[in-house]
Amino acid sequence: MSTRLEQILEDIDPSRTYDQIFARADNAINSFSGTCAQITDWGEFSEYMADFTIHLEAKILQLHSCPTGRDFYWSKCMQMLCHIYGPNGEKAAFDMARTGKEGGLFAVLKAVALRMAEEYAENEIGARVIDYWNKLTLQEQFSAADEYLEKYGHLLPSEITEGSAVRLRANFPKVLEKHPRMLHKFRNLNG
Repeated sequence: MSTRLEQILEDIDPSRTYDQIFARADNAINSFSGTCAQITDWGEFSEYMADFTIHLEAKILQLHSCPTGRDFYWSKCMQMLCHIYGPNGEKAAFDMARTGKEGGLFAVLKAVALRMAEEYAENEIGARVIDYWNKLTLQEQFSAADEYLEKYGHLLPSEITEGSAVRLRANFPKVLEKHPRMLHKFRNLNG
């Protein structure tokens, strides 16, 4: 019989979170009907990216449709573009779409899809961890941190595990939230 820690780690495993959500994001890219090679008009670019963001969110969240408020989704898309490409990210993305450089429009779509997929995966993982953590007694919380340290301490940076692993114990819910990303990266390096 598995422990409660093992159950939550299984629930947030990358194969059940990141991999599934990234697959839905890939599906959104492949099924977007508005695909074109280049866009040279700013208005057309903003509408195209808003439509793609609507389509992407519907696919990732497995909805039949999303509200079609282009302004809302363009704003959401611009935030992701700024996260990806820095300040004025929407202008950098438009330049890529306009010129075809650095992978062009397809690279912009992939970057937005990856960013949204990461965001939703992290939100889902965070919600599951908090639900798990809030159901534990104080003693169960201490025991879970000890169990995690015993099983996964060798994968963690030494500054987190040194001494009596105070940093791990004090921030254990955050450590759990980062666990799937750590496994995902580790598996990608070795896979």
